[in-house]
Amino acid sequence: MQQLREIRQGVQIVVATPGRMLDIIGRKAIDFSSVKYVVLDEADEMLNMGFQDDINDILSTTPDDKKTWLFSATMPAEVRRIAKNYMDNPVELTMGTKNTGNVNIEHEYYIVRARDKYAALKRIVDFNPDIFGVVFCKTKLDTQDIAEHLIKDGYNADALHGDLSQQQRDKVMQRFRERNMQLLIATDVAARGIDVSGVTHVVNYSLPDEIESYTHRSGRTGRAGKTGISICIINSKELGKIRQLERIIGKQFTKAELPTGFDVCEKQLFSLVHKVHNVEVNAEQIEQYIPRIMDEFAELSKEEVIKRFASLEFNRFLDYYSKAPDLNAAVGDDRGERGERGERRGRGSEGYTRLFINLGSVDEFTRGDMLSFICNNGKIAGKSVGKIDLKGVFSFFEVEDDVADKVFEGFKAVEFNGRQVRIEKSGDGGRGEGAGERRGGGERRSGGFGGERRSGGGGGYRGGNGGGDRRSSGGSGRREGGNREGGGGFR
Repeated sequence: MQQLREIRQGVQIVVATPGRMLDIIGRKAIDFSSVKYVVLDEADEMLNMGFQDDINDILSTTPDDKKTWLFSATMPAEVRRIAKNYMDNPVELTMGTKNTGNVNIEHEYYIVRARDKYAALKRIVDFNPDIFGVVFCKTKLDTQDIAEHLIKDGYNADALHGDLSQQQRDKVMQRFRERNMQLLIATDVAARGIDVSGVTHVVNYSLPDEIESYTHRSGRTGRAGKTGISICIINSKELGKIRQLERIIGKQFTKAELPTGFDVCEKQLFSLVHKVHNVEVNAEQIEQYIPRIMDEFAELSKEEVIKRFASLEFNRFLDYYSKAPDLNAAVGDDRGERGERGERRGRGSEGYTRLFINLGSVDEFTRGDMLSFICNNGKIAGKSVGKIDLKGVFSFFEVEDDVADKVFEGFKAVEFNGRQVRIEKSGDGGRGEGAGERRGGGERRSGGFGGERRSGGGGGYRGGNGGGDRRSSGGSGRREGGNREGGGGFR
C-alpha cells in the first residue's frame, strides 16, 4: 500500500515487472497519459516467459507519441513484431558485431548418447581440475536437477534460476564471484547480466533454441583479454545445429573426444603435484611437527616418500575410474536416446523412507542447501538422499531405508536459528514429536544460501567445503546403472 501511495503522489520513473505493472494499472494508481518514454529491457526473454499479452496490454495504455526503447540480447520475430506495432520507423542499433563470437573463445563439442550426458559433464569437469565455469540448461527443472546431482556427487556447484528469490540469487552469485563455488548451473534468463571475471569454461548442457543465445552464453568467458572455452555436449542428431552455429558466428567448432579414465587420473595426479609444489608453507606453525614427521619417514628414501605420497592419491583415482566406459558416440549412433534428461533415470520411492522436516524456503533453503544440511547432520552420503520436496515452512525428503534410523539419531539435538529441528516420518502428521521419535505409519527457458553456514568435508574424492561457507554435502560413492560414473570427482 505504501508503494501505491508513493506512486499516486507522483514519480518520474517507474520500474516494474509486467505482472506488477498490470496490477498497478488495474488499481488505477498510475496515469500514463503523460508518459514520454517506455523502456522494455530484456524484451526477448520477457516474451519467452509468456509476457507478450501483458506487454501488449501495458503498451496499449500509453500515448501514441511516446518514445519506445527495446533492449534485447536477441532479435526474434516476436520482438520485431512489437517494434512494428508500437514504434514508428524504428531504428535498430547493434552494440558490437552481430552474431559473431569473441576471438578469444575456443568452441568445442562432444558427441555422446543422451543417457551419458551427465556422466560426460562430470568427466569434462574432472579433466579440468581448475575449471571455474557456467553450465547452461534450457529449463529451471533441468538446472535444479543437475545442480542437485552434482552436489550429491561431491562437486562444488549450485543452481541459478527464476524460482530463486532475489536474496537467494544474490547469495549464489556472491559465492560464485568469490570463487567459493566452482560450477554455476544456470538458465539463460537467470544468467542475464552475469559479469564475473575469470570464467574459464562455459558448458552448454543443452543447446539453446536461438543462435543469439549461444553467443550470449559463450560470452560469459574469454573476457578482459583472457581466453576461454565454450563446450557443447550434444547427441549425433544435433550435429546440424553445430554446423549452423559455425556458419552464423563465423567460428569453427572443434570435435573433441572425451578423455579416458586414465587421462583423467593422470591430469588430476599432476594437478595435485602442482598444488603441493606451489603450496604456501607456514614455517612457524609447522616447525614444531617437523621432528616427528622426519622420524616417521626416517627409514624411507626421498623417492619412496614421493612414490607413496603419489600412490595415496593415484590409487584412489585409478579405483574410481578403473572401469570407466568410453562415452564418445559415433556420428549416427542414436542408441539409447531417451530425450533431454534420459541419462538420469528417475528413482521412485521403493527402497526409500519419506521424511518431514520443519524447515523450508522461508528459512532461505534451496534444495542444495537442504541436501547439504541433511547430509551434514544425518552423517550420511549424498547418494543416500532421494527426492527433496521443498515447501514454504516445511519440506519432505527421501533417504534410503537402511540409513533412516541414522538420520533420526543425527537430528536429535539439532537446532536452526534458535529452534529445534524436527524430523518425522511422513504420515505421522507433524504433531510436534522430537527429532528422534520415529513413529509408525506409513518452461521453456527460464531455470542461496541462507541461515547459518556449517563448513565440513564433502564426500567422494572431491570432498572439501568449497571455502567453508556450505553445509557439508556428504558426497557419494559409485553410482550403478551405467548412467553415473561414481560419485565424487577429484577436487
